[in-house]
Amino acid sequence: MEILTEKAEMGVVEQRFDLTVAGEVVPGIRWWPEGAGGPRPTILIGHGGTQHKRVPNVLGLARRFVRHLGYGAVALDAPGHGDRVTDPAAAERQRQALQARLAAGPGGPPRSFDPEEAKEWVERTTKGVAEWKALLGELDAQGGGPYGYWGVSMGTAIGLPFVAQEPRIAAAVLGLAGLSNRPGSDRFEQAARALRVPVLLVLQWDDELVEREQGLALFDAIGSSEKTAHLNPGGHVETPLFERDAYEAFFRRHLGSPR
Repeated sequence: MEILTEKAEMGVVEQRFDLTVAGEVVPGIRWWPEGAGGPRPTILIGHGGTQHKRVPNVLGLARRFVRHLGYGAVALDAPGHGDRVTDPAAAERQRQALQARLAAGPGGPPRSFDPEEAKEWVERTTKGVAEWKALLGELDAQGGGPYGYWGVSMGTAIGLPFVAQEPRIAAAVLGLAGLSNRPGSDRFEQAARALRVPVLLVLQWDDELVEREQGLALFDAIGSSEKTAHLNPGGHVETPLFERDAYEAFFRRHLGSPR
């Protein structure tokens, strides 16, 4: 892990770093309380599709976890996102396509994937899982933990398989996703059934991208003995801000307080 910059603002230290995984540079950000020392619970934050490691909702969550809980937080740019975009025009087309699906409202036709898109989707998940694992290795070397994971939408597409095979993650907030016929769906369902850590699943009743039956099917498939679903009215990007209080209470319950 190569530290590039570090700054403190309103009690929160923000450290920009690069992590090299399988020969590829993965940009990331780490946050922790200013003046804090010693290991502390840390939340890994997985951003959504077309977003990046410092998009406002990620930054807001990270600062809440630091200020309210005394935790650390870390975010990475997912493959093909943020500072890892290699084709800006293609990334913009993807963003516009996503906006069009949101504008069309719920009940539209499912997204179709050509063979190349399907391949990229599966490869992105595989790479993302490996990168989160590599980051945990770095944090462990610095005496970090225990760890939680937060990630919805694409953050669940990558994060759920990661959590299912990573024993160092003690609890996870997932959501805005479901069981469907998307690329890699069989492995995604297998990973859901393999989950054993406490899970808080957040869903939206009028989600334009995830049919409510798919979201409920995901909740049913999750193998954890402790699992809770929060279901709110509204679309894919309209999760109520009060759910952030629930995230904090969930992680405090399962990760404890800083030592």
